[in-house]
Amino acid sequence: MFAKFIYLEWKSFTRSASFASSVALKILMGLLVLYFTVLFLAMGVGAFYILKKMQLDPLMTVNKFLIYYFVLDLIVRLMLQAIPVMNIRPLLTMTFKRPTIVHFSLGKTALSFFNVTHAFFFLPFSIVLLYEGYDPLSVILWSTSMFALVYCNNFLNILLNNKDNLLAVFIAIALILAGCQYYKLFDITNYALPFFEALFHTKWVFIFPVLVLAGLYYWTFNYLKGDLYLDAGLTIKKDIAKTENLTWLNQFGTLGTFLKNDIKLIKRNKRSKTTVGASILFLFYGLIFFNNPTQPEVMHIFAGIFVSGGFLFTFGQFVPSWDSSYYQLMMTQNIPYRGYLNSKWWLVVIATVISTILASFYLYFGWKIYLTIVAGAIYNIGVNSHLVLLGGAFTKTPIDLSMSKGAFGDKKSFNVNTMLLTLPKLFLPVLLYWLGSYLMNPKLGLAFVALAGVLGFMFRNVVFSMIEKIYKKEKYKTIEAYKQKA
Repeated sequence: MFAKFIYLEWKSFTRSASFASSVALKILMGLLVLYFTVLFLAMGVGAFYILKKMQLDPLMTVNKFLIYYFVLDLIVRLMLQAIPVMNIRPLLTMTFKRPTIVHFSLGKTALSFFNVTHAFFFLPFSIVLLYEGYDPLSVILWSTSMFALVYCNNFLNILLNNKDNLLAVFIAIALILAGCQYYKLFDITNYALPFFEALFHTKWVFIFPVLVLAGLYYWTFNYLKGDLYLDAGLTIKKDIAKTENLTWLNQFGTLGTFLKNDIKLIKRNKRSKTTVGASILFLFYGLIFFNNPTQPEVMHIFAGIFVSGGFLFTFGQFVPSWDSSYYQLMMTQNIPYRGYLNSKWWLVVIATVISTILASFYLYFGWKIYLTIVAGAIYNIGVNSHLVLLGGAFTKTPIDLSMSKGAFGDKKSFNVNTMLLTLPKLFLPVLLYWLGSYLMNPKLGLAFVALAGVLGFMFRNVVFSMIEKIYKKEKYKTIEAYKQKA
């Protein structure tokens, strides 16, 4: 039966209108997976010897910070990991048993990148422990406990998938705990360490994470199975419509009409609101790079692009997929593509300006840092905004805004594929910044980046004409693709 499901999944993938782009993304994802594989392998093998060289107990030090490791893992999953999606409705009218459908869907998550990647840290680290003479049975039981906790996070992600407010709660908890530890007010690791140490030194303690994993699997199975009815969990939830006129936008003519539609879409749909919420997190991306002496200075512009471009890279990346449910109707109206694209461009520009203003707290690190963000914002407005719209012409993946809830019905709006599409938009500003720094100093590098944005803005009419032609050329392919289910 599972072989039949795998066959159907393969047919769904190869027959999709977005097959070509999916293959390209899979290749890019493969390269990304290879990068993280090498990174985790290096951590798994090198962590023991690096910690030992620092005159620390390697196993105890790793155990001490595992609480942060698993909390951050859960946060990343809630943000990025997609829930396994199958075209379930047709299967329910066939001879497939509901438990089989659920078991197969849950089994797909076992091979998820978010689970497999942990093996490249814990397995090499465990092998090093064995090589260094640690008790083999203790190492095996400890490793078993680690993988049990990894898969606990996997099933927690499914159970908490429709509770987006919890993501903010987990992030707040992690930041508060880390802040309290940094300022020596409260150290959570002192309370978590005895448990993780017991997983290694006390033979029977490993039973607890294994039992928790079994309980979470049973809970998740029943949770999804309970929604697996055509007239229950898989039905489309309908909310009471609310009227919003937004008459103040009427003064902008056709542009105002499109902007009103986009604002209502963002406010009335959970998926779009989640995406906008995720874009706010980009404001804090610079904290990783700015004022960090271990990071090369050329990466500052990389951070500047992300800080001001959160909305552009998340919401803007899926133009025009956000309108896929009524795209066919829109194409039958007397609507100029230029007006449609112009409204999307202004939406991205307004969001970029707001993000730049909100990022003014980076002035704490100095004017140079904030000017880097401003230069990145100018580049986003003049160049990346056009690249996003251009990429949208080839985006053939529809977004079903009505499927934000229900069994297997939600695919994360903020995912790895979305991020991979942003990579080409980041190479050029980093290159320009490096070139200016190499020729004279970082100030010239910022000037080059900002100048590229200004030139893009100056020639936006020419660029818009080119993008409009591509949209018209891809029009019927896009309509055909949006008739299919993602």
